[in-house]
Amino acid sequence: MTDQEIIFKTQQFVQETLKDAEGGHDWFHILRVWNNAKLIAKSEEVTLFIVELGALLHDIADAKFHDGDETVGPKIARAFLESLHVNKETVLHVERIITNISYKGGNFKQTFTSPELDVIQDADRLDAIGAIGIARCFNYGGFKNRAIYNPAIEPKLNMTKEEYKKSMAPTINHFYEKLLKLKDKMNTVAGKKIAEERHLYMEGFLEQFYGEWNGEL
Repeated sequence: MTDQEIIFKTQQFVQETLKDAEGGHDWFHILRVWNNAKLIAKSEEVTLFIVELGALLHDIADAKFHDGDETVGPKIARAFLESLHVNKETVLHVERIITNISYKGGNFKQTFTSPELDVIQDADRLDAIGAIGIARCFNYGGFKNRAIYNPAIEPKLNMTKEEYKKSMAPTINHFYEKLLKLKDKMNTVAGKKIAEERHLYMEGFLEQFYGEWNGEL
């Protein structure tokens, strides 16, 4: 089986697996991350095959939808890739990408690094900011029945990984707890450039939001 045939079968598998997923973590999220990863990869020295597989499988079983179990995604990815007889080194690399890509409150220390992970992580983080990031943020907040905003509940800027995973804070708090931090956590030159623009868009949104909330606009 050629690399392109494996990519095609992986695309089909992910699209079918996530057909009923929450709107911010569905197939279209994967598609955007996949496209962003391929774009960023053009200016990086990476193995594109691993970038594509990692991007396609990075959220195959997001822990937040599996009772916080972070082992489900890597296990599913490994079993699928092994069923296609992908070589062991590639399977292990993709598995490690999935394990280490997530933000997890910003206090998570990666146990693995690679240029391919850097590219996919940037692509994933880009989808969490800007206009689409805002839409995803409020979609997930609604999915979890969280308040939009409560001025009495201040953002927690230094949560542990467990606090972050269990947080039920208002959606606006998430901007300060994660989204506005991502610009400075990008790995690649291309990722940083795109993040700058999307970060400014979020700042403009928040300014408009508070103006409307306070009856000033």
